[in-house]
Amino acid sequence: MADLRSPWEPRVFPCSGWDIIDASTKIEEESIPNYKPENFYPVHIGEVFNHQYQVVGKLGYGSSATVWLCRDMFGHRYAALKIYTASKTVTRELEIYNHLRTIKSSHAGQSCLRPLLDVFQAQNPDGRSIHTCLVHPPLGISLDQLTPLLPDRVMSSGMIRTTMRNILAALDFLHTEARPNNILLGIKDDSILSQFEQAEFEAPVPRKVLQDRTIYLARPLGISYGTPVLCDLGEARLGTDQQQGDIMPDIYRAPEVILDMSWDSKVDIWNVGMVIWDLFEHRHLFKARNSARKLDDGYHLAEMQAVLGSPPVEFLARSEKSTLFWDNDRLLTSATGNWKHAVPIPDYTIHTLEERLEGDEKEDFLRFLRRMLCWLPEERASAKDLLFDPWLMHGLFK
Repeated sequence: MADLRSPWEPRVFPCSGWDIIDASTKIEEESIPNYKPENFYPVHIGEVFNHQYQVVGKLGYGSSATVWLCRDMFGHRYAALKIYTASKTVTRELEIYNHLRTIKSSHAGQSCLRPLLDVFQAQNPDGRSIHTCLVHPPLGISLDQLTPLLPDRVMSSGMIRTTMRNILAALDFLHTEARPNNILLGIKDDSILSQFEQAEFEAPVPRKVLQDRTIYLARPLGISYGTPVLCDLGEARLGTDQQQGDIMPDIYRAPEVILDMSWDSKVDIWNVGMVIWDLFEHRHLFKARNSARKLDDGYHLAEMQAVLGSPPVEFLARSEKSTLFWDNDRLLTSATGNWKHAVPIPDYTIHTLEERLEGDEKEDFLRFLRRMLCWLPEERASAKDLLFDPWLMHGLFK
């Protein structure tokens, strides 16, 4: 049956009443290295895109896009509009979403992935560039935004278990049925979205008004308690073949990525282990920085060896780059590599770094992590196997 509801009327947003930020102060996307204003669409709050989506406020930004909460005037709902820079191509991401749309599955993990609602092109007002726009259901704050609000600024064991069950279910769906830093909480109550919109009327966000654009500060969403959802599939890959290239945030890189080896879906399992540590502990597992605070593969790999032990020769033989860090002669006579790099191996282990747990619970938690943090990708457990790990299932049936 056709939807006979009349569309929402566009709202007229305030034209005054906000704080003006000095033009010399860099804010939001302006602070991104190599920022080029002409690459970003100059969005205005209240603007209507594709004759359907009226911008309510800014949710966030990145090097390749800005994200806005919108009123879907035909769908009578809120939507998140991601407007990519003119220089960004999203062909791969659209291929992933189109592929996911074709899969008919009852897999529970499919509901833990953020769907794509709409896609369209928007011409920059300067007439010189085109921007791809993706529309998604709105989600709440990210786990990065949530953890500073928690007691001790870290998650409890129970929160980790609940969150990771959903993320591992989503990964298992992607790895087994879909085959192709971002976890957001779902929204149970849409009132936080209407409150977000109303806040823009009552207290408009500060902004910087320039000749050709206005740059708004992002408005924080309220805390939501919905199901964690895996989103932003821009770096996903279709297929199970070996892949090449650097696809991970620097401190989250799997060892095979650092050493320029081919990689497969097991990099996702490594990433899950890194995320769990960050959410549960008070520090990153790896700093990967030298004394000048620059990203340094030598420091990163030295920290990995402290935590994981010496890598097996079978792993090191897969990359010529290994000989920069491990003794080449030793590789021919030993089962593990002998570290030769000038950077010393830190004097700690994963057991000494973990300080929140004790006794059997600590051992079970570290055993769970070691199933993900392995030098050899093929030794990492699958998402399905991890879902039934005793530590993750603890308390589930009480």
